[in-house]
Amino acid sequence: MRITGGQARGIPLTLPKGDTVRPATDAMRQAVFSSLASRVEGARFWDLFAGSGAYGLEALSRGAAGGVFVERDARTAGFIRQNIAAVCKSLGRPANDLTVVTADAASVTPPGDAPDLVFIDPPYEIIPAVAPKLFARLDALLAAKSDPLVIFEMPGGCELAPAGWVCVKRLGKGARQPTVAIFRKAPASPAAG
Repeated sequence: MRITGGQARGIPLTLPKGDTVRPATDAMRQAVFSSLASRVEGARFWDLFAGSGAYGLEALSRGAAGGVFVERDARTAGFIRQNIAAVCKSLGRPANDLTVVTADAASVTPPGDAPDLVFIDPPYEIIPAVAPKLFARLDALLAAKSDPLVIFEMPGGCELAPAGWVCVKRLGKGARQPTVAIFRKAPASPAAG
């Protein structure tokens, strides 16, 4: 598994052995970042259920300003730190605007300013339980942002319709294949009067 684009393209990412992490495929990340295009440059991000940190590090390689990685498993968080060090070395930049938080992504409030991009790649089996809570929390946490995007990886057979959010793009095909839905805040309805 490697960074697929940007200045750190080709840098390998390390993962814990076993099945504790199901990383986003290189092809899926390429599709996501092709869709995000100019939204990445200078953006701040949160990488929730970060695993290897692939989504956030891909954003960093493509010009993101920095962000927060949230991973519940302390051992896996250690791998994120190693991957941050490798990518930052390739980019020739310090890691001081990158934070790894070992916590439950469904309930933590990441430190710092609200992000422009939120990457969410949870274990698929918990999506029905956590997605409504996550979007409700993001509604409040991202209130100060004018047009944040939520990039949510899920199996193709999964459909999400969170209140206050609109799916603007769905990448990937097949009920059992990984897909990514890109959400933005729903436009406010005009006041009746």
